[in-house]
Amino acid sequence: IYEEVTSCERMELSQRLAVEELITTEASYVHNIQLCVSDIRAHLQKKKLPDLDLEGLFSNTDDILHVSKRFLKRLEATATQEREQLLCISALFQEFKEEMETVYKIYCASYEHALLLVESYRKDPRLQEEILETLNAAVPHTGASDLSFFLVMPVQRVTKYPLLLGKILEKTPASASAYPALQAAVHAMAQVNANINEYKRRREVATKYNKSEHLTLRDRFARLNTHSIAKKTSRLSRLFMHEAGIVAKTEDREYDNLEEKFQCVVSSVAALKENVASYLGHLEEENGLLPTPHKCELQIDEGPAQQYRHFAEYLHCTVFPEFVSAPSLYVSSRVTGKHCSHTLCQGTAEAGSRAGQLRAERDPRAGSILINKHSPLGEMGSVTYEEEAAMNTYLAINALLVAELPQFNQAALQLLGQILCSLSALQQDLAAQVLHQAENELEQMPHGCMPLPGFWKMVEDTLQQSGAQLRAFCQTFETVTLSPVTQPLNPAEERKVLSLVSKHGPDKLYQVTSNISGSKDLDLTLQRGQIVALLQSVDTKGNTSRWLVDAGGPRGFVPAGKLQPFCPEQSQQLGMQLPAPESVTERRRCSYASPEAPKVQVAAFAPAFQVVAGFSFAARSPQEVSLQAGQPVVVLEPHDKKGSKEWSLVDVNGQRGYVPSSYLVTVPAQEPAGWSLPV
Repeated sequence: IYEEVTSCERMELSQRLAVEELITTEASYVHNIQLCVSDIRAHLQKKKLPDLDLEGLFSNTDDILHVSKRFLKRLEATATQEREQLLCISALFQEFKEEMETVYKIYCASYEHALLLVESYRKDPRLQEEILETLNAAVPHTGASDLSFFLVMPVQRVTKYPLLLGKILEKTPASASAYPALQAAVHAMAQVNANINEYKRRREVATKYNKSEHLTLRDRFARLNTHSIAKKTSRLSRLFMHEAGIVAKTEDREYDNLEEKFQCVVSSVAALKENVASYLGHLEEENGLLPTPHKCELQIDEGPAQQYRHFAEYLHCTVFPEFVSAPSLYVSSRVTGKHCSHTLCQGTAEAGSRAGQLRAERDPRAGSILINKHSPLGEMGSVTYEEEAAMNTYLAINALLVAELPQFNQAALQLLGQILCSLSALQQDLAAQVLHQAENELEQMPHGCMPLPGFWKMVEDTLQQSGAQLRAFCQTFETVTLSPVTQPLNPAEERKVLSLVSKHGPDKLYQVTSNISGSKDLDLTLQRGQIVALLQSVDTKGNTSRWLVDAGGPRGFVPAGKLQPFCPEQSQQLGMQLPAPESVTERRRCSYASPEAPKVQVAAFAPAFQVVAGFSFAARSPQEVSLQAGQPVVVLEPHDKKGSKEWSLVDVNGQRGYVPSSYLVTVPAQEPAGWSLPV
């Protein structure tokens, strides 16, 4: 009996020591992770070393620390439970197993990358010196000579949980009430480690898959050989067989649904970026139009114009720039970021970035292999090693996407919702700010307190009065304005117009009212004022808005809305159609040899065009001459002394000088005073 009591006491003592080891090692682990985050990483951040990738080194250590602190607090609280302590510890592991798996699998998957970074920093003397200085200053008592001393701790800790629980289980009698709960806890943590290893394997396969996509063209050609060509030919043939329906496709509805949601998210993000950019562009255009009075174009220093100028200047310089910068910065930082690791787990972001290309580039053999694995041939070992590797790669990537795409889609939708809410709030703030400022300015206006119907009546009366003044001014201007001096046509233009009249008749002539730029193969490019002849009032598709015209050589389609009928003056038509007096006819017969020659009709036409200034131009040097819009000019040379056609030498009221050629337009000439039939 004494020996049995002694044995039970020893087992109970060993059990207590195992529990204390679990708690004390957990406390030491949390302390070291705290040092890693708050001391080492913070010290390195202050150094602001550009070549140091802190995110790649420490990964999601903050998440691990947060979970471990809560776990340690609950674990230490079990010490007060005495006989129920083992049951509490078992339940605690069951409660935290999912959180532990979530945070540790991300860290373990990126641990190899962190070690590669540490190894690369060792080869850089400057970085290695900075890291050693940080370790000696932040954690001198640990004696650590490298960052790997701290980086390996989370990996070691998660793998040690099943061992520590198993040690407690060994010191617990099988008849104890906590024995089944401990068994379940050991199994749960072992399963957590298995899931972490499987996730890490999938990530490694996915990384290898991604690396193969970044080969250069030279590397791809270097890898071509008889085996690779045969393999790719087999893949292509199987793809054609799938598309042709010869071989049944393996449908993965779960993945297809997830990918469809992901593509919707992608299109939503693209539409949001485009709409925000368009909205900001329109706002900037409106901002450029509204505040023109504050640029002192209205030389009024008092009254409502000055108040409006101050209001517009405030909008232009303060309100609109702040609003335009806010959404563009917000959207660019939240949407256009290349990585989403700040809001999503790193694996989710990579799964989302690979979703589109995996759908298009999945190995066609994988589908057939999946069928074969469930067939008798698959059980008999008909699958080759290469096909087995392709199937495992496909299954690993597909499982990773199916597991992580839902998280990515959900987080992306939440992010889009936050962005839309923020943009709406910004727009509301803008409207409130503009309205508040406008109300303040309105109170200082002379008519600010006038009732709204009376104000609009006053505006209507003012506009009517201004319209009447404008019409009277236009009538006066037309009355006193002299008829412009016409510019003679050159022989080429005269022959062109006469050719169109002789071919199609004067009733088919039309004039181009504005410049036409042809956008299609059969469209013509014409200048304002050019004369064309109508051939058909519809195009080949029966569209009446596009007419077929003859431009005196080239034929093509032009918009009907940019043409207006062109008829020579009545006197000109008489000169062409009525027979001339006999004496004149006799003289004409003596002046040419053949009645078919058209040269005699040139004398019957007065000049049909004139050159005027389309825009006002202020001379900036003695070689230039000033112009007023609508002022007639005489082109002496259509180029400058160097032969450049950008400048033309003109005569304006006896003054000669150069003006920009683009400021000159050719318009139909008006009938000059005293014009009569030619004799």
